[in-house]
Amino acid sequence: MATATATMALLLPTSPPTPLPMRARPAPATRRRPLLRASCASYALKEGQSQRFHRLPCGLDLEVIAQQPPAPAPPRPPLVFVHGSFHAAWCWAEHWLPFFSRAGFPCYALSLRAQGESSIPSENMAGTLETHTGDIADFIRKEISLPPVLIGHSFGGLIVQQYISCLGGSELMHPRLAGSVLVCSVPPSGNSGLVWRYLLTKPVAAVKVTLSLAAKQYANSLPLCKETFFSPEMDDHLVQRYQGLMKDSSKLPLFDLRKLNASLPVASVPNNTIDILVVGASNDLIVDAEGLSETARFYNVRPVCVEGIAHDMMLDCSWDKGAGIILSWLEKLTPR
Repeated sequence: MATATATMALLLPTSPPTPLPMRARPAPATRRRPLLRASCASYALKEGQSQRFHRLPCGLDLEVIAQQPPAPAPPRPPLVFVHGSFHAAWCWAEHWLPFFSRAGFPCYALSLRAQGESSIPSENMAGTLETHTGDIADFIRKEISLPPVLIGHSFGGLIVQQYISCLGGSELMHPRLAGSVLVCSVPPSGNSGLVWRYLLTKPVAAVKVTLSLAAKQYANSLPLCKETFFSPEMDDHLVQRYQGLMKDSSKLPLFDLRKLNASLPVASVPNNTIDILVVGASNDLIVDAEGLSETARFYNVRPVCVEGIAHDMMLDCSWDKGAGIILSWLEKLTPR
């Protein structure tokens, strides 16, 4: 318990979150390291998938796993997928890239800085909301011909929210989107509210989540990894395989969490700026029902909670449930 309590301090602000704090720009990092392209545990691409690297203006490379529709079809908006912590492009390539490409959507999964096989920057963190959002905008601007649907999971969902907040500005800086899907997303106020709620109402769950994520014990305990990310019905051999890929995916933390939480919430946008689907999981140990509702309220939409599925919706044993809901939403998407 002492270890968990100490580790919890890494996630928490010094007091409970207050509404609508002023946005603060993160201070520059001081520790430096040589620029490297990361190596990752071997992920075998599926038939029809390709891997390439997108060169950013700063000289770093982002890993991209792409999959095109298997047969010529009428143009449909491309889908650009953004992962969360301890994941990379491979988490989308397993099930959702084949599923959505078969439905006629060109698919592109990115690995953020220092994740997967993307380059490692010289700072001691992979980036900030602004740098990650800028990287995605650069990829869309240079490599995507039609306005895409941006799909983000967990902390990747928060990055997508930051992108949405920039849509009122120059299209040259942040190209417009056809829509956005937030999957088990960290809410606009960040993860501190989630942590405080767990501490006050579910202390055992709070300890488990802290040990698993902040102390990274998911990498050493198969049962803890399974409980954090997957449903109890998930085959252990699959959990072990994904555990190995997660363990090797993240060379640096995506963010400095203290600085991130101080900069939140993300800026709101006028209603009808963009079509947004907010989808969560009934068995999510990381983002609770109130976190899902907060995100939906922020964008004035009705949340969809998928029953019988856990946080890693795109990898879980019932991955097709969430994919089917998103596909139905995409089929009804009205071009703006």
